[in-house]
Amino acid sequence: MKKIALIFLIIGLSGIKTFAQRDKVEYLSNFDKAELRWGFYLGMNKNNYTISYKAPAAYPNAFIESQANIGFNLGLIGDLRLHKNVSLRLEPGLVSNSKTLYFRHLSTEMDSVRKASGTYLHVPLLLQFNANRLHNIRPYVVGGIAYDYNFASNFNNPDDNSTGEFRMQKNNFMYEVGIGMDFYFYYFKFSPSIRGIFAINNELKYDESPNSPWTTPVDFFGTRGVFIQFTFQ
Repeated sequence: MKKIALIFLIIGLSGIKTFAQRDKVEYLSNFDKAELRWGFYLGMNKNNYTISYKAPAAYPNAFIESQANIGFNLGLIGDLRLHKNVSLRLEPGLVSNSKTLYFRHLSTEMDSVRKASGTYLHVPLLLQFNANRLHNIRPYVVGGIAYDYNFASNFNNPDDNSTGEFRMQKNNFMYEVGIGMDFYFYYFKFSPSIRGIFAINNELKYDESPNSPWTTPVDFFGTRGVFIQFTFQ
């Protein structure tokens, strides 16, 4: 994902240079004056977990390694103009990704490996702060909170890790921050951005046994990830 982010940065800088050197005709000159604007986005993500542990007790050597695959995200945008340089954005969409968890303190493969695949309804409410437009480009920063509904949480499953079922919370909250750039073309506005998301609540559903080697050692288990997003309006 770091390589993808670097490529994204290089493409963005090349785009800025190209737009700065081309003619000074401003496309979509009245676009940002509209009170309400709509669009859609698509992109990719690499969401992993940050894990912290309780004070050593029954499992003093507990360690969980999480390996994430690159997933995808897509959704819609509603953008409400609050000020010349500020807008309120609602970006409901779907996020899909998968992770493999390795419980390194457990010895057998049956016990030590769990899959945590997820498809989420991701609903961020964000404030976007825009710089003044320079010809056909405009940088911005964005930040806010997001609600995630995990369709694959396994929350209602009566079985737990003792029978091979890893469970998570269905309803989760994140905060989200990012930077991006608006590029104005003749017919549409294209806005690539890079976002970071960070869980607020503990997403783990604990096993029934108070001595579970899978969940008892865990104090906090939450998403931490990167989105690369391409927006069209």
